[in-house]
Amino acid sequence: MSKIDTSVPHSARIWNYWLGGTDNYEVDRIAGDRYREVFPGIVEIARESRRFLGRAIRFLARDAGMRQFLDVGTGLPTADNTHHVAQRVAPDARVVYVDNDPLVLMHANALLTSTPEGETSYVEADLRDPGAILRAAGERLDLDRPVALILSGILGHVETMEEARSIVGDLMGGLSSGSYLCLNEGTDIDPVYAEAQRSYNESGAIPYRLRTMEEFRSFFDGLEPVEPGVVSVPLWRPEPSRDGSEPHEIGQAGGVARKP
Repeated sequence: MSKIDTSVPHSARIWNYWLGGTDNYEVDRIAGDRYREVFPGIVEIARESRRFLGRAIRFLARDAGMRQFLDVGTGLPTADNTHHVAQRVAPDARVVYVDNDPLVLMHANALLTSTPEGETSYVEADLRDPGAILRAAGERLDLDRPVALILSGILGHVETMEEARSIVGDLMGGLSSGSYLCLNEGTDIDPVYAEAQRSYNESGAIPYRLRTMEEFRSFFDGLEPVEPGVVSVPLWRPEPSRDGSEPHEIGQAGGVARKP
């Protein structure tokens, strides 16, 4: 396992900080606060992305009948991880998490809790090696049956759209008909967000690239989108808010689609 570098801010730890978690260091909190000073809306983006993921997984487990989940680039455990949400709906759901970050590996035991009827496991693999991911997942999931592939805020770390689309295509290509893709990523629709991300990327931290909506939609080419399609995450099957506010567009897009 590689050494955890606490001298450079890390996106997973910063995201954890914005979500109210404790698995972060001072360097992450400083970077997170600086980012928030430039773009206060980043905390809303982090929280709305998490809410989208919860709604999407509930749909997949409850309405689409999915019982197998492959969550690639899972990040640090917080409240309502994929297996928590899926197994709350379907206790027999099987979930495989994939990441190659040493901090995530350190916290793997927190992820490896499951209902007695289901199964939760963890695979160390790199997003850029879909073949290795599928081979490892195939030891824990039945890839001849439908699988829900979760990619949440991870493809922005891939430099080019060509490579990012190739990764999605290869992963979905290894899954059976009836599988689903659940995807959400940052978009460049808000110029303040785009400027904050540019500054962060120049700080020496691992860069994250915002995509255009057109680029984001292209990840779903050849798949059958679930209503309401590919939209800003608060607009994807919104649930009533506690304060009665209406969902609005933010710089984070999401969608769920079925493989024919």
